[in-house]
Amino acid sequence: MKTKIILSFFVMILAVTSSYASFPVTRTVSTTTEVSANDEQTEVLTSPAAVADSNSFLIAVLLWLFLGWLAGHRWYLGSPIGWNILFILTLGGLGIWWIVDGIDILTKNYPGL
Repeated sequence: MKTKIILSFFVMILAVTSSYASFPVTRTVSTTTEVSANDEQTEVLTSPAAVADSNSFLIAVLLWLFLGWLAGHRWYLGSPIGWNILFILTLGGLGIWWIVDGIDILTKNYPGL
């Protein structure tokens, strides 16, 4: 019974680690150019990611503050799944990784911002 549980846990870990092969998803912004009667060109952002990108810093800070112990900020900013699970299991590196992530987010040096 113990062996079956260990083997099933191992298979689950392998399935989870191989499922994030396509991440992180890169955000692209597409623009369209409109020409008015005065021959002035204006650019209109058509991607919802461009609008959401302006709020990503605030959302990352709030997730770090309130859900930092569950690696909420890391899931949101696209960190690899394995590192996020390790972050949760070690309680944020006993708080040290959590503080380092907070400093990186507040200085906008965290990958994904």
